[in-house]
Amino acid sequence: MKSLCIINVIGLTPALVSHEATPLLARLAGRHGARPLRSVIPAVTCSAQASLLTGLAPSLHGIVANGWLYRDTMEARLWQQSRALMQGETIYEAARKRAAAAGEKFTCAKLFWWFNQGAKVDWSLTPKPWYGCDGDKRFGILGTPAGFAETITASLGAFPFHTFWGPESGAGCTRWIAQAAEKVLRENKPTLTLVYLPHLDYDFQRFGVTGAHVKKCLQEVDACAGRVIAAAQENGAEIIALSEYGLANVNQPVHINRVLRQNGLLTVRGGPFGEMIDLPETPAFALADHQLAHIYVKKTEDVASVRKLLAEHDGIAEVWGAEEKAAHGLDHPRSGELVALAAPGAWFTYYYWFENASAPDFARTVDIHRKPGYDPCELFYDPALAAPRLYCAWKILQKKLGMRVKLDVVPLDASLVKGSHGLPPASPEEGAVFITSAAEPRGDFSMLDVKDYALRVMFD
Repeated sequence: MKSLCIINVIGLTPALVSHEATPLLARLAGRHGARPLRSVIPAVTCSAQASLLTGLAPSLHGIVANGWLYRDTMEARLWQQSRALMQGETIYEAARKRAAAAGEKFTCAKLFWWFNQGAKVDWSLTPKPWYGCDGDKRFGILGTPAGFAETITASLGAFPFHTFWGPESGAGCTRWIAQAAEKVLRENKPTLTLVYLPHLDYDFQRFGVTGAHVKKCLQEVDACAGRVIAAAQENGAEIIALSEYGLANVNQPVHINRVLRQNGLLTVRGGPFGEMIDLPETPAFALADHQLAHIYVKKTEDVASVRKLLAEHDGIAEVWGAEEKAAHGLDHPRSGELVALAAPGAWFTYYYWFENASAPDFARTVDIHRKPGYDPCELFYDPALAAPRLYCAWKILQKKLGMRVKLDVVPLDASLVKGSHGLPPASPEEGAVFITSAAEPRGDFSMLDVKDYALRVMFD
């Protein structure tokens, strides 16, 4: 049985791999090149990772986006971590079964990949804050087995959570994850190691995929990937470096829920904390997720008119019904009755209020679980704040003194966002990438083939 390390370099594309900007990844690609990896739709983190792990389309594994509307409770929930949400057998579950049948020992380390809670792996690390009953939040990571996260943080220091998401997102978390992977590879020597390096996602969404920042970001993530590659090679492991999607430049935010509300299809409830969507009473709601949105339509007789309304709106390229969802592997009960795809250069906001004064209080904060859709504006400080870091420090001090305050630093100007993803790429070279030190895959290669390929590398 051969050891294997899979490094997930978010946002990396075949076009971005070069000896100048990514020399270590380019060296790894020296044998077979940095080949395109056909993604699933939507090309977003949770859907892509679920397909990579199970070899199944979203219609079968059920992860139809980074979140969806739970029709039984009428709650929109995003960024959940439970393994139980993902249907199908994973790479590590299949490998453990095959190893047991051969009388061999298989171990797996899953470091910051999604669906880690309840995953049947030997070592795991997952971002998981603590939430107090008074609304307080403390950063932290969750690890298995018991004491594993504490051992890693004792060695590396606390995980720099503020660099993992929010206005301070940057290279810090990726460096920490790479160092943790180094330590696990050298000390625990897993058969299969899964490593998640998120760095490119941040500035590519902030500033797009062209500009002076691109080379610097690539050099930073290449150095982190190089550390993991070196440690894996010391163990004699084969290495796969891949990504979930490529990003594209955007300049047109589409406020899809405002369109529904303007046409009497979305109901809100005013209150002391701003307007909230009344989902049980709402005829149609769009769960916006980058460049794709699931449209949940309450009454069957309204589906055709909602589809026509959205299809005619500027910035929306297509609206899929049942037939198109089935054709693209997205016909799962969790999907919306309709699925909207943004036009090139456009992306979907979750915004549903007409005046910023009526926005819900969470809109100006980093609050990925409360917002009924994805919000890349959380990557920015509000430009209206003269000294945002000082303002944050003052707010944090107030919280430590026991005051009820909110970190209201996020802007409500969606035009700030310059990069997005979710759609098939304009060309294969601008989409997801697959680099391997093992045998070259045969023929057209997609995310649905990675699981079987990884098993062949380890066992055949």
